[in-house]
Amino acid sequence: MMSKNSSSNVTVRSGFFFISGFSNIPHSNYYHIFLSFVYVVTMLGNSFGMIIIYRGLHTPKYMAIFNLAIADVCQSTALIPNLIKTFLFDSQEITYEACLANLFFVFFFSCMQSTTLVILAYDRFVAICFPLRYHAVVTNISMGVLITVTWTFNSAVMSFTVGLITRLSFCESTVIDSFFCDHGPLYRLACNDYSLNIMMAYFNIATFIFLPLTLIGLSYICILVALFKITSWEGRLKAFKTCFSHLTLVSIFYIPVVGTYITALTVSIHRNARIINTSLSYSLPPMINPIVYSLNTADIKEFAKKIFRSTRCNRIATALEK
Repeated sequence: MMSKNSSSNVTVRSGFFFISGFSNIPHSNYYHIFLSFVYVVTMLGNSFGMIIIYRGLHTPKYMAIFNLAIADVCQSTALIPNLIKTFLFDSQEITYEACLANLFFVFFFSCMQSTTLVILAYDRFVAICFPLRYHAVVTNISMGVLITVTWTFNSAVMSFTVGLITRLSFCESTVIDSFFCDHGPLYRLACNDYSLNIMMAYFNIATFIFLPLTLIGLSYICILVALFKITSWEGRLKAFKTCFSHLTLVSIFYIPVVGTYITALTVSIHRNARIINTSLSYSLPPMINPIVYSLNTADIKEFAKKIFRSTRCNRIATALEK
């Protein structure tokens, strides 16, 4: 399919792409089953957390956790069901438009996870460094503004990233060497100049990986300084415990991604190792997030117990009435 950009420039677009996925990986059917399990756990865990937060935990911190749960569910839904469909129906073909949509939603919600972790770091920073001003600074309105800004900014950046793909011509191979419509493997298939796409890729890496990591690192340096000002070890430990879940999520989300980028820049990674590592980097954090953060938070567990006791009492009362 061809579409003219001007009288002198012609963009050649293939109607379909072929996603190589896990086709060259031995025993990949077991890996697809594993990803199916991951997706089910992701949906159940995040859905449970969102229901609990929606029903009674309407504070700024839980607004951010709710936003993280939405990003987890949507990113997993944009990624894993397509992999399962490929496995069940042995169809690696995807239309041009569906490929761009897949690229947008996977990267958009992955970026939302990253920026939400920064928001949660900001919440911990204010809570520990400025405890007396916390409720004045971190309000539902200010948290809502922060979340809205991240949605707007991320959608604008990802729309521009996808928009740059539409100027590329695909006149040779249409096989994407990845497990989804990945940005790098996609633009490298182009037979015209894709230098702008390379620049955008580096911009996205800097903006959504290294800048958030830097901001989170700076916030925790300030938190450590504030902790050392606390005279008792019990007080320090109690304050630091509120950060443990967040630090765990930061490690789970960033270490595999940063490790993959650094390794790719220094040595040659086997294709299968790259695809497996990247797929785990995308699929595991959304599953682990509700377990570590939402379901391991005292407020959520206490509120869940109240709901369970209330539901149980209602059932007993109904049974006695009958």
